[in-house]
Amino acid sequence: MKNVEAAVEFTRKNRARFVEELKALLRIPSISTLPEHAKDVRAAAEFVAAELRRIGMENVRLIETATAKRPGGHPLVYADWLHAEGKPAVLCYGHYDVQPAEPLDEWKSPPFEPAERDGNLYARGAVDDKGQMWMHVKALESLMVAGGGKLPVNARVIVEGEEEVGGEGIAAFVRQHGDQLKADVALVSDTEMFAPELPTLCVGLRGMIYTEIEARGARTDLHSGMYGGAAPNPFVALAQVIAKLKDEDGKILIPGFYDKVERPTDAELKTWKALPFDEEHYRETEVGSVSLTGEPGLSVLERTWARPTLDVHGMPGGFIGAGAKTVIPAKAVAKVSMRLVPDMTPAESFAKYKAYVESLTPKGIVLEVRLIHSGDPIVVSTDNQYVKAATEAMHAVFGKETVFVRGGGSIPIVGDFVRELKTPTVMMGFGLPDDNLHAPNEKFHLANFYRGIESIVRFLSGVGV
Repeated sequence: MKNVEAAVEFTRKNRARFVEELKALLRIPSISTLPEHAKDVRAAAEFVAAELRRIGMENVRLIETATAKRPGGHPLVYADWLHAEGKPAVLCYGHYDVQPAEPLDEWKSPPFEPAERDGNLYARGAVDDKGQMWMHVKALESLMVAGGGKLPVNARVIVEGEEEVGGEGIAAFVRQHGDQLKADVALVSDTEMFAPELPTLCVGLRGMIYTEIEARGARTDLHSGMYGGAAPNPFVALAQVIAKLKDEDGKILIPGFYDKVERPTDAELKTWKALPFDEEHYRETEVGSVSLTGEPGLSVLERTWARPTLDVHGMPGGFIGAGAKTVIPAKAVAKVSMRLVPDMTPAESFAKYKAYVESLTPKGIVLEVRLIHSGDPIVVSTDNQYVKAATEAMHAVFGKETVFVRGGGSIPIVGDFVRELKTPTVMMGFGLPDDNLHAPNEKFHLANFYRGIESIVRFLSGVGV
């Protein structure tokens, strides 16, 4: 245990440096969904690779990715250190790509100019997932230094650049070259704590399908004065279709959509009920709406962790500039996603959705329903030595018992680790519910950044005992 305490001491002495390094990474606008940022995405990959090489990891390389949908995929970053004879192997996963930062005018400081305020670090990617991925790198560095260039476990690192656009590149790599990621356990830090000061392991994630519905009417944009009343309007058509996807209580109206929804166990529901959750605080502070919505008779946690959803994210098309332009657009698009829960599958759910949407096609309109990306839902086992090592590590840092929760979001690769590689996965995250993931003013509470590094140091050491 001597090396463990030495590694923890190293993390504490180097906190300021770790934050400055993270800031340098956060300044790179690695927005994976925007082609104009392809060079920035690669620059972030090279930044991570250079640091892994510097701290003593071996076989560091960029792995190019390409799929039919993304022929110019963003690279994976791989590294390993496999000299701990007789010890387990841990696969550390994270992603270096980030969401777009819009709307920019709602940021209190520029999204790619990291700023510290009130004990938080603000920037796009601060917590999702550059900051949490950097905890892995810094934990490995600390253990390397304390161990004189050796780790207490065998370690592989895989960091992707397409998590925010579906993770197709890494999924293909896992299917084709899974032997290169062989490990006894995977560690994922891309989730959050249930509440401040409360160590948390996420044991379930919703899957998703992200789609576009394109409505086409006339051959070209038309003047609404000359053609209004005769020409079909794609925006109105989309509004009519979307209005028939859910009822006023939030129930999804797609036939058969709920057929394979697996209900949480009674034990899970009892555990969730005992969590320190204040619905009014959640409504006012986290959501900021006048009321909450969703299926009646279910708790907020059950609605957000264990029920499928359908949401509309944007409707580009027509005229959206300042002033007026009386145009009937030739086409319009709605971006629609669904979150899935066990035992739903993306392929079957999309097929039901597509058939239903097409059945709603308004007169004069041609609809095209496209699948952009998808991911499976997952619930992981907690009955193994690695979860025990994680709970012990966080107890040593936080002085509290760990709670097990599900997450409402999706991390597609977790399902691939479990199903394709048969690798048990520990989701140990240190974000907070108010960290504004995917929203303006994203942040990472610096105390959690520090404690996250210490927890990972202790986890890796515990796995190697």
